[in-house]
Amino acid sequence: MKPLKNLTVALALLSGSLMAPGIWAAEPALIAAVSSELNWAPAPSVGPGAMIAVIEGDLKAAEPFTFRLKLPPNSKIAVHTHPLTERVTVISGTFYFATGDKFDAAQAKAYQPGDTLIIPAGMAMYAATQDQETVLQLHGTGPWGISYLDPAGAPKTP
Repeated sequence: MKPLKNLTVALALLSGSLMAPGIWAAEPALIAAVSSELNWAPAPSVGPGAMIAVIEGDLKAAEPFTFRLKLPPNSKIAVHTHPLTERVTVISGTFYFATGDKFDAAQAKAYQPGDTLIIPAGMAMYAATQDQETVLQLHGTGPWGISYLDPAGAPKTP
């Protein structure tokens, strides 16, 4: 009779673990971002000719996001802030970046591929590119947004 009792206990434990909350929850899906397969779309709130490719997340939701931003040569992003800590990695090109409430190109430091910036929420900043296209990867936890300190400096959006 003892082997039957052990089997009963084992089955009870096994069935309990199968019924545990969350055991049937969907596993997160793998996201593989292949550069040549990204879907680029205009990003007029960043500036003329800027393009965005969202890799994960909904930029308007309170959830993790990752996206790439492609800036054409000779771009200028006026002084602005973001409502969240923004993590920026330069993928290609040179990204000229500085903090402060007045755009001063002479103060912008050149960041190269592989360089990363972690910018606190609400910090005033500005950026530019020079003679080459620059691609950045940004990630954080949304919602993402951009607010220009001087509305006159904001890009004109259609």
